[in-house]
Amino acid sequence: MLDGVMRDYKEKTLVPVARYVSSSVHPNHVSLAALVVGLGSVWAVTQGQYGAGLALWAGNRMLDGLDGVVARQQGTQSDFGGYLDLLLDFIIYLTVPLAFIVAQPSQAALWAGIFLIGSYVLNNISWAVLSAILEKRAWRASQAGGGKKFTTVEIPTGLIEGTETVIFYSLFFLLPDQITWLFALMAVLVLVTVVQRVTWAWRTLD
Repeated sequence: MLDGVMRDYKEKTLVPVARYVSSSVHPNHVSLAALVVGLGSVWAVTQGQYGAGLALWAGNRMLDGLDGVVARQQGTQSDFGGYLDLLLDFIIYLTVPLAFIVAQPSQAALWAGIFLIGSYVLNNISWAVLSAILEKRAWRASQAGGGKKFTTVEIPTGLIEGTETVIFYSLFFLLPDQITWLFALMAVLVLVTVVQRVTWAWRTLD
């Protein structure tokens, strides 16, 4: 929902940082560094170190935003880079909730975590298949709402996107005792996003 606004802000903020990155550092290396830092966050959570986990999560998000900016500054954008970035993102998106379940094992947290991950599966299908159809139809970012395109694949907007995910995950670290309710709330909102995209597809594709 907020990604359209935040992408421009992120781009302007990270461009000065990207200019200091050596040309010998490939954007994919930045993506892999983001994965390592993100997995450090996961490990910190399993140890109950939520403050360290939050700091590493923030580092993961910064590096995740930086790789694309570095690619655009170097002129080294690639479809594989975009694919790798998205894949590594989902490794972190999936392992962070699992880490909280390990840190605070309970029946309620386990079922809420299953609900959350299940909503992710439906959400991923809802946009991945739709993205393939839009690419097949030679869809363009200007048709979908305009503006400069910063993503590798076309993903119609929804209630829960990257920015909202960052907010929710930050709340996981800040309010670990409320993890069950936060998991459940995010899962419900992700399912609302699925309904939004199905509705959009029904109205647009026909």
